[in-house]
Amino acid sequence: MDRSRDEVWTECLGIIRDNISRQSFRTWFEPLRAVGLVEEGGEVKLTVQLPSRFYYEWLEEHYFGLLRKTITKVLGPGGRLYYDIVIERDEPAGAGHGRGSSMELPARQPANVPPPASERPPPADLPAGVTPPRPPADARPDAGRPYRADAGRGAARRPAPAAPAAAEAAHPAHPFAIPGVRPIEVDPHLNDSYTFERFIEGDCNRLARAAAWSIAQAPGATSFNPFMIYGGVGLGKTHLIQAIGNYARANGHARTVRYVSSEMFTAEFVQSIQTNRINEFSQFYRGIDILIVDDVQFFGGKEKTQEEFFHIFNELHQQGKQIVLSGDRPPRDIAGIEDRLLSRFGWGLTADVQPPDVETRIAILNRRATDDGTRVRDEVIEYVATHVKSNIRELEGALIRLQAHAALTSREIDLDLARDVLKDLIKESRPQLTIEAIQSVVCDYLAIPEDLVRARTRKREVVQARQVAMYFSKEITKHSLKTIGLHFGGRDHSTVIHAVRSVDDQIETDPSFREMVVAVRKKLELHQR
Repeated sequence: MDRSRDEVWTECLGIIRDNISRQSFRTWFEPLRAVGLVEEGGEVKLTVQLPSRFYYEWLEEHYFGLLRKTITKVLGPGGRLYYDIVIERDEPAGAGHGRGSSMELPARQPANVPPPASERPPPADLPAGVTPPRPPADARPDAGRPYRADAGRGAARRPAPAAPAAAEAAHPAHPFAIPGVRPIEVDPHLNDSYTFERFIEGDCNRLARAAAWSIAQAPGATSFNPFMIYGGVGLGKTHLIQAIGNYARANGHARTVRYVSSEMFTAEFVQSIQTNRINEFSQFYRGIDILIVDDVQFFGGKEKTQEEFFHIFNELHQQGKQIVLSGDRPPRDIAGIEDRLLSRFGWGLTADVQPPDVETRIAILNRRATDDGTRVRDEVIEYVATHVKSNIRELEGALIRLQAHAALTSREIDLDLARDVLKDLIKESRPQLTIEAIQSVVCDYLAIPEDLVRARTRKREVVQARQVAMYFSKEITKHSLKTIGLHFGGRDHSTVIHAVRSVDDQIETDPSFREMVVAVRKKLELHQR
């Protein structure tokens, strides 16, 4: 061999560096060093030292293909990669052993040799929501002692029975597999009732549902990555994004799925900082096959959380893992989130869900009644579907209220019972004000011609009326900031954001302005009745 081990490993690192991100290279490959290079029996054996077993698990899981191609390119078809893994020891210094030992593992080894027990991390070192794998029943009693195996010559300290040839053909040994290393068990945090079968499709959600179904069948393999659903509360976003995870898990399309709200993600991140476990937190989320994050708008203003999620997002996307997001508005309208993160939210497909039409509402109520085993007359279903229009959650809540009253009073669910029980709910279901109506009420109260708030004039009193009208349009209506701006003379969304902030600031600092806003709000409420 005319090259040294360092020269060979340096050439390998050069190839690896060109094929992964800079951050991944610095984290997983830059600290490694070659400790041996020998040629024997027509094979060239390169040994690289790893600081821990966890390092191996990560490389084997995420960079196996790249390492295999790199070793073959640098050393030829006879190239073999071995790992020299440092094993930390818990024995006292006077026990006659050093601080630690090493374990050399070849590229191929019998699959039933168990890992050292001392290398299994205790439950306290795992991220929240992760259950440690159960130790194998045949764990070796001498787990902490140095161990050397060489599958190339068929020798090992503890002999193991050979696997049947048919089993080897069906499950070929992994070239870099360490025997006994098992993946950690990830709690997906999914609601089993959120499935595609229970999701009612309509014109209001057809695109989102079709995209979700496509993703669930081939996570990470479609162009819908990331996939983001947005819409108002109670419209089925959480149901749909969790249905992706449930289907993929049930059909073997993903090994690990994690559903997490943005608030839970933030809480876990803060806890990892407090317990000095940020690396474990990051590595845990970077190993997920399908990451589902709900209500991403609550990342707004949390700069450190956004930075961590940005790097996790990049790593998952680069690995071809599926990312699913939900929010209450389009990415461009989410305030307080960095532009680099918002732009990534739009890399794949963004689909909205709208309030369901009356036919979809009827189908939802019929499905809910069937699931609950309750018989409800068609006229009652139509009455509820016609009068409760805001969202699915409120719609199902109305049916549950009817079922409860019928059960407690031993009455049949008929139209009279529905009118009596739901009178408060239906009374509260007032029509939403339009932007034009808000402009009219505000301009009437402030004695400003209505057409001026849509004009280009910047007179102080007109600017104030325009900002107040924008403020209430944002608060009361479900329109996007862009749509609101278009109703005020074609202004862009940044003008609406400035108007809302300006009104909020004046409410806090100017008592007379605050009284005016309260008076306008009362007029708007009267206008809704």
